[in-house]
Amino acid sequence: MRLILVGTSHHRAPVELREQLFVSAAENRELVERLAGEDAEAVVLSTCNRTELYLAHGDEETAQARAFAELTALAGMAESEIAPALYTLTDEAAALHVFRVAAGLDSLIPGEAQILGQVRQAYEAALTAGATGPLLNRLFEDALRAGKRVRTEANLAELPESVAASAVELAAKTLGGVENRRALLFGAGKMSELAARDLRARGAEVVVSSRTLESAEELAERVGGRAAAFDAVAVELIDADLVISATRCPYPILHAEAVQPRTKPLVLVDVAVPRDLDAAIGELEGCTLFDMDDLGDGLVGREEDVREAEEIVAQEAARFAEWRRARGAADAIRELRVRAETIRSEELARAEPRLAELSPRERKTVETLTSQIVNKLLHAPTVRAKEAGSEPLRDLFALREDE
Repeated sequence: MRLILVGTSHHRAPVELREQLFVSAAENRELVERLAGEDAEAVVLSTCNRTELYLAHGDEETAQARAFAELTALAGMAESEIAPALYTLTDEAAALHVFRVAAGLDSLIPGEAQILGQVRQAYEAALTAGATGPLLNRLFEDALRAGKRVRTEANLAELPESVAASAVELAAKTLGGVENRRALLFGAGKMSELAARDLRARGAEVVVSSRTLESAEELAERVGGRAAAFDAVAVELIDADLVISATRCPYPILHAEAVQPRTKPLVLVDVAVPRDLDAAIGELEGCTLFDMDDLGDGLVGREEDVREAEEIVAQEAARFAEWRRARGAADAIRELRVRAETIRSEELARAEPRLAELSPRERKTVETLTSQIVNKLLHAPTVRAKEAGSEPLRDLFALREDE
């Protein structure tokens, strides 16, 4: 089985394209089932910054075509239009990539914590749908272990870890600080909670608004803020200095028409994909609008910590590669032994007229001797196959290719 990854991320696609390719939790199951079909394994990872399709399939071209077709359908674009934003990785390169993703090393903010949970959710969704198998199960279990090791062993985990923290920092720099400022948060999920706690720690007043007042009230109580009904947002915006939006709504929740003329600056940071805030808001006087692509890469001064995390990821990737080689070799070794035993049995059958006068004891000696010869001849190829994988063995003995 080949391992194939086709996808895009903040490295290749602007937020406008990423939001078109975003796959919601509700859509994930149907997509992995289509990708897997009857002959493959599939996992779909879709976050604010990436949509990646992982497949295990016997034929690389078939898998790539299947993935490209799904991504072009999601984007509503021709394949030629979307192709420049996509990347394709296979086998060891694909495995190393998902290990780095789970460790937060491929994130917009290196070391951010949320991605590990998102990788776990993507894997569990595919597992529940029955779309995974031996290869992707092992791949994602090992990737999650790599991510956990980076979280617990690398200094990278001790640095600013979330997109929410970066959003607050960007707003604070733009406003010259957030102490005694009023921050309006859209959404009551984990991202909003992280931002709210950071804002409260910096001395800001926090107002939480969500599609359900109950969820807004629960978050406001946990962080020491105040809740506001969603239909009261226009009033809350009048006195707000800062807006951070992180909902899971599939369409914009705030349009330019709803934002009153400003007499004081308003900074808005949209960390949702698809975006929550109408891009036209950024054109209004007094309004400064940022989205995910404005958060920066966060690498300055963190090179040593990143290297430490990369070493952990490399160790785990090497462990996975070794498992895959051994697994592939096991099938080839089994086929080789079956072929050798078939040849031995056929030759003994051909020699039967000459062996007819042997006693039972002598016959047993011949059987044992020929078996020992076969085993000794196959010992060295078996050892080398376990070290190098199945391909050299298959080439040398002309064994059939993997189905």
